[in-house]
Amino acid sequence: MAIPKAEPGKTRVGWIGTGVMGRWMCQHLIDKGYQATVYNRSKEKTKPLADAGAKVVDSPKQVAENADVVFAIVGFPKDVREVFLGDNGALAGGRPGMVFVDMTTSEPSLAKEIYDACKAKGIASIDAPVSGGDVGAKEARLSIMIGGDADAVEAVRPLFECMGKTIVHQGPAGAGQHTKMVNQILIATNMIGVCEALLYGYKAGLDAKTVLQSVGGGAAASWSLNNLGPRIIDRNFEPGFFVEHFIKDMGIALDEAKRMGLSLPGLALAEQLYLAVQAQGYGRKGTHALMLALEQLSGIKR
Repeated sequence: MAIPKAEPGKTRVGWIGTGVMGRWMCQHLIDKGYQATVYNRSKEKTKPLADAGAKVVDSPKQVAENADVVFAIVGFPKDVREVFLGDNGALAGGRPGMVFVDMTTSEPSLAKEIYDACKAKGIASIDAPVSGGDVGAKEARLSIMIGGDADAVEAVRPLFECMGKTIVHQGPAGAGQHTKMVNQILIATNMIGVCEALLYGYKAGLDAKTVLQSVGGGAAASWSLNNLGPRIIDRNFEPGFFVEHFIKDMGIALDEAKRMGLSLPGLALAEQLYLAVQAQGYGRKGTHALMLALEQLSGIKR
């Protein structure tokens, strides 16, 4: 059965997970004219979307019962499994012809499991993790990495275009999650470099903002340096992406690397440093809170 292309005013959207990023991603769909039904474990976090016209329900199953395309962006693989495959999950309320889209960074094997379970019920399943953090979500310029069947991807592409600027179909089920692991491996070791460099500049007595002007436009430039560097300088460690979620992502990548027989020592080091960040009580801060752990290692108090 052909999947109709998403259209404002016709396609009903369901959204599971209205946290730091999901709230804005769903908001963009509402702003573009899509009717939305939403669910979040902490109901108070659905209020901005309810105020914008979304219907709030009490379970992922009820989301599916009121939608044609169901999106989810939650915390951990266990949460993904629960909201899609649990007794009150979306699959329990799904019907043939629907599309489920998991935008959580999760396990490639779980993406394939959900795909198979959905296919048995005539439902298309897509894994579409994102990169860009809270700012990218708020400004609708996320990078979306997609795994799944081409016809399903093209059917919901108009919805992706409401949320992101770089939208790439990477291959079959699980390919989006594997691509996100590449993204997280790149970020992990880059964040070490960003924090160590700014720490060096601080200890050398340099003006950090002036330093950023010089290095942020040269060969050392990176998204993390130019977007999170200013937050580090301003001592603003509130999350665009939680440390505890990043540790989860690195764990998935290391497990996949082990399965493939790969040695990734840089990623392993980054994971250990971030475990120190979490042990120091900063698990709910942003990934750039790595600076706090490195400062403690060097005995720097600010």
